[in-house]
Amino acid sequence: MKRIDIRYGGDVYSVGGRDFDELRQEILTGLEGGKYWLTVNDGEGMRRDAQLLITPGVPIVLIPIPNPDGE
Repeated sequence: MKRIDIRYGGDVYSVGGRDFDELRQEILTGLEGGKYWLTVNDGEGMRRDAQLLITPGVPIVLIPIPNPDGE
């Protein structure tokens, strides 16, 4: 997988080098405590870390982006 795009608050962020199912489970496990801070990349090109506060009722979309070669 090339990356996972994340739509949150009307913006698009990304996470690289992660397994889709593991990231989804990590978020679900974090929500068991009521809230969870997720580290993502903001923007393209040079990496800029951003923290998204994930809480129940806040819409978040995970979009797996495959490698162009199909891996």
